[in-house]
This record gives sequence, C-alpha cells and structure tokens, in this order.
Amino acid sequence: MARIFITGSADGLGQLAARSLISLGHQVVLHARNAQRAREAMQKVPGAENVLTADLSSIDEVKKLGREVNGLGRFDAVIHNAGVYQVSEQELSIDGFPLLLAINTIAPYILTSLMLKPKRLIYLSSGMHMQGNPILKGLHDSKPRITYSDSKLHDLILSKAVARKWPDVYSNAVGPGWVPTKMGGVGAPDDLQKGYETQVWLAVSNDKQAQVSGLYFHHQQEVRYLREVDDISVQEELLTFCKEATGINFPAD
Repeated sequence: MARIFITGSADGLGQLAARSLISLGHQVVLHARNAQRAREAMQKVPGAENVLTADLSSIDEVKKLGREVNGLGRFDAVIHNAGVYQVSEQELSIDGFPLLLAINTIAPYILTSLMLKPKRLIYLSSGMHMQGNPILKGLHDSKPRITYSDSKLHDLILSKAVARKWPDVYSNAVGPGWVPTKMGGVGAPDDLQKGYETQVWLAVSNDKQAQVSGLYFHHQQEVRYLREVDDISVQEELLTFCKEATGINFPAD
C-alpha cells in the first residue's frame, strides 16, 4: 500500500485519480483551494485519508501547505495535478505574478522543494507544451508574461530537472489529453478514464515501464516532446527564476 498526495484533487482528473488509487487499496491525501471545496472533496472521495487546503496562487499559502504535508509524514508519491487554464494572462496573484505562472509553475516548484522527498513525482503537463516558448521568453520581464502552453512546458522542464538532480526519485510528466473535465469542457474528444490512468500507474505500479524517470507519457506510452527541455541550461534557468521568485532554493539532493 502506498501513500499519495494529489494537488487539485477536489474535482476533475485529480479527484478521479484519487478515487482510483483508493479503490486499489492505497492511502490518499487530497488538496483543495479552500475549506468549502475541502468538505466537498471528502464527500466525493470516500476513503480519503485527509484533505489539506491552500490557495496555490499564494506563495505563502503554498509554503504553509508544504509544511502541513510534511507534518503528515513522507509520501510514496506526489501527483502535481493542480492547474488553471482559462484565465486572463493579465489576472495576477496576490504576489503580483500571472495566475497561470503562480499556480501552474511556481506552486509545484515550491512543493517539490519543500516537501519530504517522495519515491515518485508526477507532473501534469499537456500536449500544448509543444507551443510553449523553450527560451523562457517573458519570464524575465519586469511584469512576467506567459501562456498556458508556456506553463505546461515549465512543468515538463521541472520534471526533467528533478529527474536529473534526484536520481533516487522517479520523476515524470504526463500529458493527459483533452478530456471532458470542467477545465477541458464537455465537448473534449479524449477518453476521460485514460486521462487519469497514467498518473495512477506512475504513482504505484510495479511495472518496469513505470519505474523510470525523466520521461513524458501519454496514455502509458512515451511520446514526443519538445526536445529543448533536455537542455540543462534551460532547466537551470527555470529553477533560477523560481528560486528568485520564491526565495526557496531547490535542494541539491
């Protein structure tokens, strides 16, 4: 039996992954944005061990979440599922960053850096990362600007950096497809079940194909990705930006 923490698990793919893992006999701790959503999450995911709350757009709240997760002990796997899509690039967090950047990029960096190191890390990226800017243009402006595609590229870059720096951890990214969740919309054409099965598989499977690191998966298969993310200088540039934005160093090991 494994213990798994899943961000953004009050609904959508995070909730579905949580329910699947619990049905397989694993322990799952949920995350929700606020107390009301936390109550709803516990009702919709019977058998969950616990639920923690934090607004991932706030650096201080994410730091607090990291401490609270550590207070529950070390997890076997963490699924960085939380993300936003249809928000204005002009909409800012309390810290002055675009919401896309704060939630999709900075929050998983903070949690990765602060949480006790798990055995497995899974980052939710997207096939749209292929349209992201691999030279990280926009991050260094006085007012950073990014697109959703950029943020999903950042998640893939982060997973690659973690795999390189922490060889004792399985760190991978997943493109779940365009699935009919609240984020994807009811008209999304891809298979909803396949949208969360890969995360579950990477989190707990003993298959040799799941005990790997530094890869990008879609429907349990390695798939093509933007090759610039393998450039160590690109990885280091993203880590440096996140360090400067948060004041948190990425742990060496």
